[in-house]
Amino acid sequence: MFVLQVLVVTSLVAIGTAGAALLARDDAAQAAVDQVIGIAESIAHAPTVIDAVRSPDPSAVLQPYAESVRIATRTDFIVVMAPDRTRWSHPTVSLIGKPFIGNIDAALGGGRVVETHVGTLGESVRTVVPVHAPDGTVIALVSVGIITDAINQRLLDRAPVVLIPTALALLLAAAVSWLLSRRLSRQTHGLGPAEMTRMYEYHDAVLHSVREGLIVVDRGGQVTLMNDSARRLLSLRPGETGVPPAITRLLTAAEPAEDEPVLVGDRVLVANQRVIRSGGHTVGTVLTLRDHTELRELTGELDSVRGLTEALRSQAHEAANRLHTVLTMVELGRTDEAVRLATAELEIAQQLTDQVMGAVSEPALAALLLGKSAQAAERGVQLIVDDGSHIDETALASRDLLTVVGNLVDNALEAVTGTPLPRTVTVLLVANNGEVRVKVSDTGPGMTDEAAAFRRGWTTKERGRGVGLSLVRQVIERYGGEHSVAPAPGGGTVITVRLPVPS
Repeated sequence: MFVLQVLVVTSLVAIGTAGAALLARDDAAQAAVDQVIGIAESIAHAPTVIDAVRSPDPSAVLQPYAESVRIATRTDFIVVMAPDRTRWSHPTVSLIGKPFIGNIDAALGGGRVVETHVGTLGESVRTVVPVHAPDGTVIALVSVGIITDAINQRLLDRAPVVLIPTALALLLAAAVSWLLSRRLSRQTHGLGPAEMTRMYEYHDAVLHSVREGLIVVDRGGQVTLMNDSARRLLSLRPGETGVPPAITRLLTAAEPAEDEPVLVGDRVLVANQRVIRSGGHTVGTVLTLRDHTELRELTGELDSVRGLTEALRSQAHEAANRLHTVLTMVELGRTDEAVRLATAELEIAQQLTDQVMGAVSEPALAALLLGKSAQAAERGVQLIVDDGSHIDETALASRDLLTVVGNLVDNALEAVTGTPLPRTVTVLLVANNGEVRVKVSDTGPGMTDEAAAFRRGWTTKERGRGVGLSLVRQVIERYGGEHSVAPAPGGGTVITVRLPVPS
């Protein structure tokens, strides 16, 4: 790059210098023409010349006069001649009396001749003007000339005036080019054009091939790069650079983010954000996005199944304990008490089952509530299904109902676990008037930030949780429903979700 810049600058300076030299040569030639015309006109109008032409021996006066003027004006020749070309003066004395070589026709007619002509002294710029008598007739001619070599020598004498600034300009241009090349090399980390081209090709190929979304913003918060996967994950059209508020909060955050869940539309994304630094200065922020929507949903369902399995295992353990108790009482001969104990336990279990099955005809949802009841009992919490509950299996998709009810109940159980008695969670499920209403209340300590409950990643527990309510919000937005969070009358929280039933 440095050599290329020096060559370009040198070429420009050379072209400029050549142009200046040509202009100077033209100016010098024109100056020579003006000079010889002025001198010739002055001689032609001199009384001494007019009187000498009329004398019997014009050369005796005109030769010394012409030579004195020639030396004084630094011209190369001054020739005074008769109209028939006979020379009366010449710098070479031997040529006096011989005919003048050159064009004089225009001067004989009273005009002026200006030409570049090769004479006895070589090529010269010359002029020929007439000498008029008082009556206007042409009685003589005056020719004044400057040799072309003399004009070129004048230009050479002026060359240092042009060459010195030219050399200084070249040195200055070379120095600036060198500084510019060093700066460019630092900014490109020493990479040449070929390396930069390959790096761009690899960079472009990687950006468009990776499945992870990639967003880069500068220090001013402007998006400078966004690959195709990021546009797909954020549902952006080609050319659109605006990002959702949840992503903007991450990009403008001072602290880095690591595997942080983000709810964008109907997608659950996992974001990693890092600040880009170069030379100790912050130059921007890079954010990567991965789609974990299906994984989060499957994880939620797996957690529900795992919870149900654990609840069933707890029930089996408790049932085994009660069965051993009944058998022992029978062996001790206390049969009546054994029957009363077994009957009471059976009535409690059957009552809960009848209550749930009577209110919820959707089998997966009923099984979920029964499992959550056992899980709640294991934690010392009473799960109550409101008597006003009624929902059938055709209202909404079973998977969405499980997501909403399961996550709301899980959050309520988390809220009341470890709190003073009584610990209760109440669930109301109603399907009527074209909508499904899910209402879950608890007797826990309540929420400190009710408005933020359904926001991305909100949690009162350890880092990495807080996805359940985000999944609930995702279902709400998918159906175009609504939700509300309010404090319970006796303490705790009431969360209500309304989902319109698709027609």
